[in-house]
Amino acid sequence: MIGVLNSICVLASGSGWLAVEKPEGVSVHNDPENDLCSRIQTAFEADAMLRAALDYDPVFGVHPVHRLDRETSGVMVLACSAGVFRYIARLFEAHQVEKIYQALLHGRLETEAPGQGLWDRPLSREAGGRRDPAGTGKKMPCRTRFEILDYSAHYTLVRCRLETGRKHQIRRHAKLAGHPVVGDARYGSARAIAHLQSSGFKRLALHCMEIGFIPSGDSKALFIKSPELPESIRRLFEKDKAISAL
Repeated sequence: MIGVLNSICVLASGSGWLAVEKPEGVSVHNDPENDLCSRIQTAFEADAMLRAALDYDPVFGVHPVHRLDRETSGVMVLACSAGVFRYIARLFEAHQVEKIYQALLHGRLETEAPGQGLWDRPLSREAGGRRDPAGTGKKMPCRTRFEILDYSAHYTLVRCRLETGRKHQIRRHAKLAGHPVVGDARYGSARAIAHLQSSGFKRLALHCMEIGFIPSGDSKALFIKSPELPESIRRLFEKDKAISAL
């Protein structure tokens, strides 16, 4: 972490962009004054040195170059100039950005290859729900590679790498595999959500741990990492692991 802007942790920055740790429950945009972009833009407007250091363009403002759902936390890249926005957005479109997540899944996920696997069910452009996670309409190729990090009594902790970028891709693939993401009100069961909320866990157990890309004008990739899995997810998993040890 290199600093804090309006209660948002800044993980890295460069000319025309910055990467932050998006909290769970905060929209990226479309919630004026409260969303992530609004809060960062307010910080820019109040600090002339910050505007100069990051080549902030007041006409362009602050915009996301990729998606993170409101329910998802973790590394988020924002642009504060139009040229940088176009450059990084093209990298995402060309699948030239590394995107690593950690997720807590319901049940014990088993794989054919030791500790790793691939979800490649095609998904529609628009997300479905728990009854139809693949969605309706034309299906497009989707690939999510995953690695099993650990098990507890009722959950599996996985590391996921996105090779494509469909809406809710990890959440939909996990549901289709029979192991929905813990706390997923859209794709998980209502009974499981009610149980988790009664025990005080009220978030989606999905966190973007790392994003890697080559900044404009550089020749080496920059890997921006979240400091750690959020405490609420770690606490739920460790508590459930303690059950396994009994």
